Amino acid sequence: MNTAEPAIHVVDDEPDFRDALAWLFDSRGHAVRTWASGQAFVDMARGMQPHWTPAVVLLDIRMEPLSGLATFEMLVQMACPWPVLFLTGHGDVSMAVQAVKKGAWDFLEKPFQDNELVDKVEAALAKVQSDDSRLEQRLRQAVASLSQREREVLDELLQGHYNKNIADHLGITQRTVEFHRANIFEKMGVASAVELARHMGRFRLT
Repeated sequence: MNTAEPAIHVVDDEPDFRDALAWLFDSRGHAVRTWASGQAFVDMARGMQPHWTPAVVLLDIRMEPLSGLATFEMLVQMACPWPVLFLTGHGDVSMAVQAVKKGAWDFLEKPFQDNELVDKVEAALAKVQSDDSRLEQRLRQAVASLSQREREVLDELLQGHYNKNIADHLGITQRTVEFHRANIFEKMGVASAVELARHMGRFRLT
C-alpha cells in the first residue's frame, strides 16, 4: 500500500468494493484510505480541520446509518474543501444530480469503467491542488502586506478576542481596531474572523 498522505478517501459500507477501489488507486500510484461509514470519515475530517491537505472523496450515496448525502452535507457545513464524487446505483441518479447542484464535484453510476473513474478523480485532485496553491500564494502575499499594527490586531483576532479587548491590549481605541480589522479582512479576502482563522490554520500562516 502507498504510505503517503492519503489523497483519495473511499467511503463505502461494502468491504469488497472498498478493497477493490483501494487496489485500483494504489496500483495507479495514489495514496488511498478507506472508510466503512460516513460518520467515521466525518469524524476524521473534523479532527483535521482546518489543516486539510488536498484530497478527493469517493462517497457511496446509499449507506447506513449515515447516508452519503448526509455525510456530504456535514462536510459542507464544516467547509471541507475536498471535492466529492458520488458513486451511485441506477435509482440514485436523481439524488446525485441534486448533490452536484449543491456543490458535489460529480457522480458516477455503478458499474463503471475503472479508467473513467480514475480520470474523474485525477481531474478533481488536480483542480483542488491548483486551487489550494493559488489560494495559499494569495494569502501569503496578503499577510506580507499587513502593517505592523495590522499584524498585531490579526494576532489578537486569531486568539478569539473581541474589538474592545484588542483595544485594551494594544492601547488603542476600539474605532481604530475596527479600522484595522476591516483592512485585514479586505486584504485577506475574508468576511469573518472564523474564515480568517480557518485559512490561517489550514495553510499554517501564523
